[in-house]
Amino acid sequence: MNKTANEVDVSICSALDNLDLIQILTDSLTDFMRFDEDSAHWIGMSVRESVTNAIQHGNKLDVNKKVDIRFQVQQDRISIFIKDQGAGFCVDEIPSPLDSENLLKPSGRGIFYIRTFMDEVEFRNLARGGMEVYMMKKISN
Repeated sequence: MNKTANEVDVSICSALDNLDLIQILTDSLTDFMRFDEDSAHWIGMSVRESVTNAIQHGNKLDVNKKVDIRFQVQQDRISIFIKDQGAGFCVDEIPSPLDSENLLKPSGRGIFYIRTFMDEVEFRNLARGGMEVYMMKKISN
């Protein structure tokens, strides 16, 4: 593999039934890249959580709206971009799951997990509407 990224682009309608397809694709790519089992698991969890958020919170389960997923595969890392067509949000307004009033709540941990297990994470409101999540994980030596 050369230094340029090889890309895989997928566009799905906003139905939770599509999560298994994205999971299989993510698992295949992390296996192909030879990520260790733990890293592959957390990459898969991060992608699944981001796509779930895009479908549920971004696109409000509107099957007429798309979620676009782009994987950039490089020799030493995988970069993933997930875009929805929703209204967007301010990531700084998401409550911390570590705050005492949130410790027992069953939801609200996805973004925390993504930030914990990926090497880089960015949330971007798109000018044309929607949200993009960028995440990157390097292969450990």
